[in-house]
Amino acid sequence: MRTKLPVIFIFMTVVIDSMGIGLIMPVMPDLIQELTGESLADAAIWGGVLSAAFALMQFLFGPVIGNLSDRFGRRPVLLISLVVMALDYVVMAVAGSIWLLFAGRIVGGITAATHSTASAYMADISAPDEKARNFGLIGAAFGVGFVFGPALGGLLAEFGTRAPFWGAAVLAAMNAALGWYVLKETVTDKIRRPFNWRRANPLGALLAVTKLPGLASLLLVFFCYQVATAVYPAIWSYFTTERFGWSPGMIGVSLAAFGLGFAIVQGGLVAPSIKRFGHRGTVALGLAIEVVTLCFLGVVNWGALVLAAVPFAALGALGMPALQGIMSRRVADDAQGELQGVLTSLMSLATIMSPLIMTQTFAYFSRPDATIYMPGAPFLLSAALLICGLVVFFRSSRRRS
Repeated sequence: MRTKLPVIFIFMTVVIDSMGIGLIMPVMPDLIQELTGESLADAAIWGGVLSAAFALMQFLFGPVIGNLSDRFGRRPVLLISLVVMALDYVVMAVAGSIWLLFAGRIVGGITAATHSTASAYMADISAPDEKARNFGLIGAAFGVGFVFGPALGGLLAEFGTRAPFWGAAVLAAMNAALGWYVLKETVTDKIRRPFNWRRANPLGALLAVTKLPGLASLLLVFFCYQVATAVYPAIWSYFTTERFGWSPGMIGVSLAAFGLGFAIVQGGLVAPSIKRFGHRGTVALGLAIEVVTLCFLGVVNWGALVLAAVPFAALGALGMPALQGIMSRRVADDAQGELQGVLTSLMSLATIMSPLIMTQTFAYFSRPDATIYMPGAPFLLSAALLICGLVVFFRSSRRRS
């Protein structure tokens, strides 16, 4: 059991990191309106700024924190991040202004950028035949956080707009206490290396795009998909509040349902789909289903239909694993890490850009004085972006053939 406790700690750390956005998402519309006194449309714009700031900090500080752990050790980096995260959630729980909430999101993005350190610790403590299984646990932890974060946030929201922040603070503090007792340092003088700003450069992976010839069009498709599907976390709370009048609890349940559906599809249906339709066919099928789903969400006006469409919408998750498989097969074995670094950077940029674009679009089309009232406009914009991605993908496949 003593050998399993550090693994449990790392698992919970990744869960808490991935819950950071989903846990508070159900209450953000009400909380921002409470702090600013503005309309839901204006609150959505603030929500986009907060989400983009959180994602930007993760993008900038992920490599920095990873390199700090190589220099000072995994234990102090992980424990300090959790303690600061807990304090940050307390500050946001009592925040009396939108600017204090904004500062809290910036600090939260930095403290949640510990994925690389958690992965490094898992690699340190795993025997060669255990690495794949333990890295699988990290992937599972992301899935757990993505599904249960909104559900727990929606449940706690029934006790007020500040309750999810207190819940997140308690979780982070309890995990820090567990880590204090069970986490042993794994960085020894033999493997310790000096901190180097060049290795901590977050733009380094993006510069590697030029070193991966023949992937430009597929990387463009990947980026279009990431920007388009980031519309869900960016505006879901505001859209469902405006369109259907959903409560924070209902928003949390719907997000959890979508997350569970995506996890089931990616975990159990990708391989059969590739076997039946091939990689290219699976990518095309997934993107096409995603386009139909986004168009549906753009015009739907009955909330029950949205929940009923979750199983179909989840099938859109088939496309990305197959696309990543195509790209992975086009690069050499010694360039796989480089490719993953590029994909991670593109995902981060999409997570920064999309909230700003989508919330501005939502605000423009949902104001009381809007020329055309259409709260689902961001979904239609995302569908148009994915259609462009589909065209690029088909042209790339035709040239490749």
